[in-house]
Amino acid sequence: MPLERPSRRVTLALVLAAAVSLVLNAVFGVVRIALPDGGTAGQATDTVALPAPNTDGDVSVEAALAARRSRREYGSDPLSRRDLGQVLWAAQGITRRVSGYRTAPSAGARYPLELFVVVGTSGVEGVDPGVYQYRPRRHELVRRRSGDVQAALRRAAVDQASVEAAAVDLVVCAVDARTTEKYGQRGRQRYVPMEAGHVGQNVYLQAESLGLGTVTVGAFADDRVRELVGAPADHRPLYVIPVGTRA
Repeated sequence: MPLERPSRRVTLALVLAAAVSLVLNAVFGVVRIALPDGGTAGQATDTVALPAPNTDGDVSVEAALAARRSRREYGSDPLSRRDLGQVLWAAQGITRRVSGYRTAPSAGARYPLELFVVVGTSGVEGVDPGVYQYRPRRHELVRRRSGDVQAALRRAAVDQASVEAAAVDLVVCAVDARTTEKYGQRGRQRYVPMEAGHVGQNVYLQAESLGLGTVTVGAFADDRVRELVGAPADHRPLYVIPVGTRA
């Protein structure tokens, strides 16, 4: 019996601490930690809503295919939030709410890809520079890191100027286990890279139809890119895709 009262005090303290933590997180948003290059990372509570995507554009698929080019030079104008949302929807957006089907095909509908967005200074109207993750089901961005890291991303991508010149850089990462648990190593070696290719082409065509420029980049230091976007260790970077207004 003498030990019972201290135990209750400990339990009550833990409950109160958990309650206070939840309230503070709800009121003040993310708890951030310092990262290299002056950025910060936090939990997924800092969100940016994106305008609903357009499913009836003015440019035909055939016209976009005929005009599609890799464009490495960009203008200084920022992207609109609508254009950014449209490009992200083209890459990994939901096309059927019940099933969760997306704009890009996926072997067994496993959807192993995660999309991060590196926003430069004045890169997107109304969006602070930083690193964001795209959430397809809510069509929104979740801030993962504050501050402009495009210069660091350029260095990680063997100093390719287009990476820093673009308004934003999409970083496509793969969580291979989602596919390999069904298809084994063929999933990692074949199906996941194929899916990333589908995403890349979707971005090309959507950018073309919006009058934007883009190029797909595969030369970069994987671990450094993963670190810059704050992705977990099981996320394999496959693409860096600069997107910007045309020069």
